[in-house]
Amino acid sequence: MSYQVLARKWRPKIFEELVGQESVVRALVNGLDHDRVHHAFLFTGTRGVGKTTLARILAKCLNCEAGVTSKPCGECGSCVDIDEGRFVDMMEIDAASRTKVDDTRELLESVQFTPTRGRFKVYIIDEVHMLSTSSFNALLKTLEEPPPHVKFVLATTDAQKIPVTILSRCLKFNLRRLLPNQISDYLEKILSAESVESEPAAVSRISRAADGSMRDGLSLLDQAIAYGGGKLTDEDVANMLGSVDHAHIASMLRAVASADAQQVLELVAELAAQARDLESVLEEVAEVLHRINLVQLAPEYQDPERSDWESIVQLADLLSAEDAQLFYEVAIHGARDLGLAPDPRTGLEMALLRMLAFKPLEEPGSGHAQQKQPATASPPKAAGKAAAPARTKTAESVASGQDAQNKPRFKAPRDSKDWHGLMPKLRLSGPVRELARNIELESCSGDRWQFLIPDSVRHLGSRALVQKLQTELSSQLGQAISLHVHTASEPLTTPAVVGEQASQQRLSEAERAILQDPTVQELQEGMGAEIVKDSIQPLQ
Repeated sequence: MSYQVLARKWRPKIFEELVGQESVVRALVNGLDHDRVHHAFLFTGTRGVGKTTLARILAKCLNCEAGVTSKPCGECGSCVDIDEGRFVDMMEIDAASRTKVDDTRELLESVQFTPTRGRFKVYIIDEVHMLSTSSFNALLKTLEEPPPHVKFVLATTDAQKIPVTILSRCLKFNLRRLLPNQISDYLEKILSAESVESEPAAVSRISRAADGSMRDGLSLLDQAIAYGGGKLTDEDVANMLGSVDHAHIASMLRAVASADAQQVLELVAELAAQARDLESVLEEVAEVLHRINLVQLAPEYQDPERSDWESIVQLADLLSAEDAQLFYEVAIHGARDLGLAPDPRTGLEMALLRMLAFKPLEEPGSGHAQQKQPATASPPKAAGKAAAPARTKTAESVASGQDAQNKPRFKAPRDSKDWHGLMPKLRLSGPVRELARNIELESCSGDRWQFLIPDSVRHLGSRALVQKLQTELSSQLGQAISLHVHTASEPLTTPAVVGEQASQQRLSEAERAILQDPTVQELQEGMGAEIVKDSIQPLQ
């Protein structure tokens, strides 16, 4: 007997075997069990998620010799013939190859005849969006009021191209893209039944490469088994797919974190020499950066399906959360624009170099910046005693500079009013500055500062932003402080509120000055002029 591919051999034959479409299955099962079966169905979704499979199972449920049921027996003549694709009353039409109106009319001529063998005649029209406008028009009347023995099942990957007149006559179901863990669970079940040795990492790599399509996953599994000679190893699958392993991605991000452009380019050259899929590298980089940010902001969350979290934790120590977010944006934009590059290697190199070019500079007082400063060369011995006063003066200048740097720039605030005067003096920007503008000092006792934040902007009080503000305050105060932020439902007197009130007061004074101006009053009385209040702005 000839070999049957896994995608056909392991095609689900009952609703319970279908993966990832529980909501659609539930609606169909309830309709069948309560005898509320619509005459036209439309299944939409990407390729390989089960549209045609659902249509065939529905045809079995309607024509099983045991009666209309949501659990067909799978053993009667009708069920067997439908599984083998030779049931006379189930017609599968490929709309992509039969787009003309004459083909549709020929199909509709057979609708009036009663079923030859089954209970219903089921018309499955795949890729229905490929039909011409005339074909859709010819289908309208029959689709709206078909004979009682006819059921239509339409399937498409692009529902937007279907006329609304067709959509309104069908019961529409959107089939979801499958998650990698759903695909990998099904692949492991198949490998166990087929007695194929496999590595979990290899199955996981195939499930991610399937990109939400079970059929693609099964086709890749077939290919991988043939490539590995009956075994499934992660190394063989990576070579077959041309994908890049995690170690290379981790090395690339370490080089980016250390601003080593030479190492980055050498790693890209190594991948190109191995004929890896360079177009997928940026997607892998983005995926790793996503997990790095998870470790930084939600350390308790770790996907049990992945086994390389130790490496991710190490990378998270090398990158700040802001850098990880920036690099993620660069990676996904670089992947999107890769088709516009002269070649994939050039596009990949430029995206990685862009991460280095736009990486934020270190703060002057940070440890990294201090390490990068060159050491002061010792004066030559030939200078003798004449150089001694210069060395002493230089040392004193350095010491005084360090004292000035360590000296606090301000004193701790005692109340909310002090905080209003202090906030504009802080070196803050972006979301951290917005946090400082929208909090009110509740109490300041020693190193514990307690603030209130309005409930309407509580999203600004995230742990990361509070930590950054605490670091900045500690640095400028010259001592470590502990910052605590709590939400409050009552109105608060925050720097933002005070600033808005001051702005409104200046605007009111400007409007009053315009209205009391003699020239303006003369224009109003003599020429009927009107003042456009929205155009009045106070002097800065």
